[in-house]
Amino acid sequence: MKQREAGRQQIAVYGASGHTGRFVVAELRRRGVPVMAAGRDITRLLDCGFDGEAVGIRAALIDDPAALISAFSGCAAVINCAGPFLDTALPVAQAALAAGAHYLDITAEQASAWNVLQQMDRPARRAGVTAVPAAGFFGGLADLVVAAGLGTAREADTIDIAIMLDSWHPTEGTRRTGARNTAVRQVVSGGKLVPLPQPAPEREWDFPAPWHRKSVTALPFSEIPLITQCVKAGELHTWLSQVALDDIRNAATPPPVPVDASGRSAQRFLVEAAIGRHGGQLRISVSGQDIYAVTAPLVCEAASRVLASPPPRGGAYAPSALFDGAAFLRALAPQHLSLTGLPD
Repeated sequence: MKQREAGRQQIAVYGASGHTGRFVVAELRRRGVPVMAAGRDITRLLDCGFDGEAVGIRAALIDDPAALISAFSGCAAVINCAGPFLDTALPVAQAALAAGAHYLDITAEQASAWNVLQQMDRPARRAGVTAVPAAGFFGGLADLVVAAGLGTAREADTIDIAIMLDSWHPTEGTRRTGARNTAVRQVVSGGKLVPLPQPAPEREWDFPAPWHRKSVTALPFSEIPLITQCVKAGELHTWLSQVALDDIRNAATPPPVPVDASGRSAQRFLVEAAIGRHGGQLRISVSGQDIYAVTAPLVCEAASRVLASPPPRGGAYAPSALFDGAAFLRALAPQHLSLTGLPD
């Protein structure tokens, strides 16, 4: 029995051969978690050079439910790193649930996050497992920062999230997802979800040092579906640094280049939440290096917490609906994140 229970703690990483997927596999191994590296292309998986004694390998196509269920068999959780998530999230989540495994992904796509939260909640409850979309840099990190600022409160007058990237060298997967993601982006205005105005609003944002005052453009990601699951806000908007937007819109911008032994790029990021409530404002920020690399500890920490203490009835949840935001962020500091303004 003990051997069986230990085996059930294995985590499958779908899309393990991708740029972020390899970071996730490495982070799970660092944590001592048995890994099943899964994906659509067996050749790419084998070419990654995963250690066969520590990492199993299984291939399954998105349009083959039986193969997906087989790939996830015996795993306690599935982390989906294979975009575009508009195409992969529901099939992988459905297969994970059928295999009796929790599901997490790292989508930045609003429509994908909505799909998991809305369509997988009842199936997850029936299966007694948990589904957590957007548990990475885009989506989950801002969701947890806002939760840390609000504490036990569940309402705010205004929430503005500003994302400062000093550059954005996109991966091949990011390029594919951007081309696929044509859904209308949503924000909260007047207490209601509304389409992002076009052209997208622009403004200046006073970031902490060393960035200081920078131009930002409204660009909401999957944090909107997550935050609105738990918080009633009069206004909820996300802003991205113009320098990052210029990079991602430029087809000639090259992919990220590793600068250290872990494979991280030199990119620096800061995510700041300005929360207006009862006439006052609170600002909290987190910073670090490489948005793709930091996704790994974020989603792996979420997976470990779900496995350690799953909701008794299962269901689909935003990260902040399951975890104490401040405690979660502190668990990743200072190795992965630097924290500023976090309430005691």
